[in-house]
Amino acid sequence: MAYSTTMRTGYQQEIHDIKNSGLFKEERFIHAPQAADIEVEYPSGSSLKKVINMCANNYLGLSSHPDVIKAAHEGLDHRGYGMSSVRFICGTQDIHRELEQKMTDFLGTEDTILFPSCMDANAGVFEAILNEQDVMISDRLVHASIIDGIRLCKAQHDTFKHSNMEHLEEKLQLHSDKRRKVIITDGVFSMDGDTAQLDEMVALAEKYDALVFVDDSHATGFIGKTGRGTHEKYNVVGKIDIITTTFGKALGGASGGCVSGRKEIVELCRQRARPYLFSNTVAPVIISGITKVLELLSKSTERRDKLEQNAAYWRTGLTDAGFILKEGDTPIVPVMLFNAKLAQDVSRDLYAEGIYAVGFFFPVVPKGQARIRTQISAGHDRHHLDKALDAFKKVGKKHNILGKTKQEMIDMYGL
Repeated sequence: MAYSTTMRTGYQQEIHDIKNSGLFKEERFIHAPQAADIEVEYPSGSSLKKVINMCANNYLGLSSHPDVIKAAHEGLDHRGYGMSSVRFICGTQDIHRELEQKMTDFLGTEDTILFPSCMDANAGVFEAILNEQDVMISDRLVHASIIDGIRLCKAQHDTFKHSNMEHLEEKLQLHSDKRRKVIITDGVFSMDGDTAQLDEMVALAEKYDALVFVDDSHATGFIGKTGRGTHEKYNVVGKIDIITTTFGKALGGASGGCVSGRKEIVELCRQRARPYLFSNTVAPVIISGITKVLELLSKSTERRDKLEQNAAYWRTGLTDAGFILKEGDTPIVPVMLFNAKLAQDVSRDLYAEGIYAVGFFFPVVPKGQARIRTQISAGHDRHHLDKALDAFKKVGKKHNILGKTKQEMIDMYGL
């Protein structure tokens, strides 16, 4: 069918409605490498503005590390630009196998398989290992890519209240007749910054003969004593059956992901996971960069330690200023504003003060839970954080939200 005037008008109306609702998402264009200090074009066509980046997933500040860039250049020179193939045909180089082994060692698992992204890993793993006889029981706040992967799988799906272990146990009892039961959770919940209670989940899994799946994308490289992730934080290394994670955040920030865990599960992904079988291999230049990142992390926890200190300093500063924060002990620090338009207004005013922090609102977060999600990096120095705190205080005072309760803010701005 031709793209008719009626179709075009209908889509234009949908876009118009999004704009009118205050939920339209505008892109910002960065004219610099990813770092704490960046130059941004916003809105499109505007002059460049130097700002402090407070919303990147660049947790360890490695996206532009000179050693990582050098390794990527070497990978480009020695292994080429791309593979032009999927893994099982002619898309596997020795460096892909080597990185899989290094990730297995780093995460403390039995085996690892690379995917083009963690979204692809989440899209492929459930369908590869489960069928109609099985059940997936997920935390109600799991990441969108996990939800997409669940939708692609024929197994039954149920949920438990966020981080509620009593409710999880009820669901495990309810589904005791299923062939396989998989508890599904994020390690760090990306919108709120809290962590899953993996020690309690593992105990329940052992009690009810279930598997545990963890997406640790917002933890790998910096959560836990040596940065292995939330399973290290909760002392359950070797007890998580399936870990998915990304190389697009702390581990260099480019792209790529993996499934790591029980060797039989990894092998089934190698045999059946559609995003693995039908997507091009992760480019050699990226593999080389990630490998260098793991080498850097194996030598020192300095960046992980600095990140922890920065996050604590930032959280204390915002709390003392009178902002409402989501509780947590990770580098994800959400400043709660509740109203979508207010979140956009605060973000715009922060940008005017030289602080780049994007407002989050429905459908990224539930209605009435709009926020500015700040993310701290080891690339931030104290002067970055102090300038950002000053800007947040100035903008918070402008909008009369400092020291206000949630109800007072709702009364002023609505949901």
